[in-house]
Amino acid sequence: MDLHLDLPSGPGQGGRRAALERALRAAVRDGRLAPGARLPSTRRLAADTGVARGTVKAAYDQLVAEGYLDARQGSGTVVAGRPAPPQTPAGGGHRPRAPRHDLRPGSPDVTSFPAPAWVRATRRALAAAPSAAYDYGDPCGRIELRTALAEYLGRARGVVAEPGRIVITSGYVQALALLVRVAARTVAMEDPGLPFHRDVVRRAGGRVVALPTDGRGARTHELAAGAGAVDAVVVTPAHQYPTGVTLHPSRRHALTAWARASGGLVVEDDYDGEFRYDRQPVGALQGTAPDHVVYVGTASKTLGPALRLGWMVLPPHLVGPVAEEKLHTDFHTGALGQLALAELIRDHGYDRHVRACRSRYRRRRDLLVARLERAYGTGAAGSAGGPYGLDGIAAGLHAVLTLPAGELAEADVRRRAARLDLAVGTLGDHWHEEAAGPEGGAHRPQGLIVGYGTPAEGAYPAALDALVNALTRP
Repeated sequence: MDLHLDLPSGPGQGGRRAALERALRAAVRDGRLAPGARLPSTRRLAADTGVARGTVKAAYDQLVAEGYLDARQGSGTVVAGRPAPPQTPAGGGHRPRAPRHDLRPGSPDVTSFPAPAWVRATRRALAAAPSAAYDYGDPCGRIELRTALAEYLGRARGVVAEPGRIVITSGYVQALALLVRVAARTVAMEDPGLPFHRDVVRRAGGRVVALPTDGRGARTHELAAGAGAVDAVVVTPAHQYPTGVTLHPSRRHALTAWARASGGLVVEDDYDGEFRYDRQPVGALQGTAPDHVVYVGTASKTLGPALRLGWMVLPPHLVGPVAEEKLHTDFHTGALGQLALAELIRDHGYDRHVRACRSRYRRRRDLLVARLERAYGTGAAGSAGGPYGLDGIAAGLHAVLTLPAGELAEADVRRRAARLDLAVGTLGDHWHEEAAGPEGGAHRPQGLIVGYGTPAEGAYPAALDALVNALTRP
């Protein structure tokens, strides 16, 4: 191993051995040499530092005596273990401890990641990859993945795509930020919606305008009254987040009509588009107006967020500007993951995995409905007679459990859930702050956003029991 040590010499330094001891001691103390790290042999370190081998051995022996190093017979010299540092206080930047029962929305069951299929796809991709794949690449992404996606998205989601209109990103967040910087300054976003995405738009320099939703999805017909007021509209037409509503055909038509008339841009977040359970998935909005709609998808819900792979299918006039912005943002997305995903799509391993996930999540959705109906009656599934309404269950990885007005508040459920070590989303956190009105949002429905994708398979029944307890315990 290479080991950099600063060995000052001169008056007052105490000689080469003392300088070597100080340098090694400082490297251990400040963590540059971690516990268990193996040090170079005395012969190698003597050659690298230009001191006598006997001097290095004497320095090692002294630090072993002081407890900084361990000398192991046949294994050389290693850094000794040290007591663990104190834990960072809450809020100090570390990731919080995962709850025992995790029903938060927005994540898939990452324990179902198809590791064997991914390894096989990676091996095949690397075996066939040209040497240029390891160099800096096209900001639009690897042509192998863009070609595979064009075929898959056209076949599975009804997207009008060709490889030249696709830009690969590190996920939805980067795609949204790139679009705001390139093509939009005032952006209409669904209300309720994910607050973090509103923050992304603002940090990219955009202004957010609330677009109300109801039982038919975003009220896109209201855009015509304010034509020119916004540059872009961000929607989740397949499964609105968080209400779970599918955008009504008349609203879809109104949205594309607005885009054609005003020249505005529609950003289609195909959230949960692959996971529809009771009938065929709704086709992508982009297929009805490909020159006015940007289709955005990712592998985060189907495979896992850790891959950091997303894609945009752009109108032709935006490909160049978005690629230029991408170039100056991070140059290009990691190529090796792109090649592996392309191979997984080509051999239909991706289709097989999505179908398996669809079956698993439908079973979880059915267990959620059955557990609530058993505890509270059929009203839990949305019909009359029960205390709760359950919406958004036709698709996706979450459901909205509306709370009875005046009987149980979100804050009450949060307190009960905390005692049970249960994490669950709340509807009240998703409304636009600036659209609250004079009543401060008091008129808005309250509810829980129950994510059934996150728990591992064996942990899901216990999480449902905790949810029922949080809703019933005083």
